[in-house]
Amino acid sequence: MLRTDAPVSEAAPRLRLRWWTELPLILLVYGAYSAGRLLARGDVTHAVDHGLAILRVEKFFFLNAEHPLNRLFTREPWLGIPADFWYASLHYMVTPAVLVWLFRSRAVRYRAARTWLMTSTFMGLIGFTLLPTCPPRLLAASHGFVDTMAQYSDYGWWGGEASAPRGLGGMTNQYAAMPSLHCGWALWCGVMLWMYGGTRLTKIAGVLYPLITTIVVMGTANHYFLDAVAGFAVMGVGLLLTRPVLRLADTFRARFGIRPFTPTPGGPPAASHDTSSSIVSAGCQTSPGERLPRQRKVPATPGAAEPGAEPAVSPVDSGDETPAAAR
Repeated sequence: MLRTDAPVSEAAPRLRLRWWTELPLILLVYGAYSAGRLLARGDVTHAVDHGLAILRVEKFFFLNAEHPLNRLFTREPWLGIPADFWYASLHYMVTPAVLVWLFRSRAVRYRAARTWLMTSTFMGLIGFTLLPTCPPRLLAASHGFVDTMAQYSDYGWWGGEASAPRGLGGMTNQYAAMPSLHCGWALWCGVMLWMYGGTRLTKIAGVLYPLITTIVVMGTANHYFLDAVAGFAVMGVGLLLTRPVLRLADTFRARFGIRPFTPTPGGPPAASHDTSSSIVSAGCQTSPGERLPRQRKVPATPGAAEPGAEPAVSPVDSGDETPAAAR
């Protein structure tokens, strides 16, 4: 699915990527994403209207899975509490872990995968800005939703007002619900695990992680079903834009004179082309069947010479210093 301009061999990535350059870049992008969410605080009235409009569309097409899931998570703590931990924690743990894993073990795939994730994240930020949406948990109680994170807040590190750490809920934009990047990032992680995991267990995890995340965001009343669909759609568009963004980055790099480095880690040393090096055998080669160069074979029948073989030298003719031919 992901293609880059890199060679096919994973042992030779096109660009040398270093963690001390990648880490600040990722932190910069995430910081811009978080700051953008805060700056994109929309009018509460419009956010509520958008949320109710989404709910009406879902009911019209019988897509309203949030209500039964939310009632189940509210009624069963053994489901609701793990779901709250899942929503509040894994979003910030699994995605960086998959990035690090790709960087260390799938270097040739990392650049395209990272670009896909970042491009989609910026697109999600545009969605938060243009379409602030009230999540189900913040709608009036008459709409039938219960905020499970507030209900089970005594069990976790988050506060009752958001999934942020206790006391920091006011520093988040709680109306950044459309699209759901919880689901979008989970889909990205799932694709990476499925494509590059290499084992059946990682492929199963690649399927289950985005599926469970989608159920969790609805059951905890943090997102509508269409929020999750929009998150998946954003990742799809981001995937289509990955190659153009990579080409743009390469053009920028070439314009400013930053040359790509083509390493050959673990590869054999380059062959020497020095024609002045001495030949050890001095042109004397051993042909098949010979243990030593120009060694003659002994005929099978005593006294019989092989065709084309030189006549054997007798001890008498050879002198005292010449050994007798083997018989």
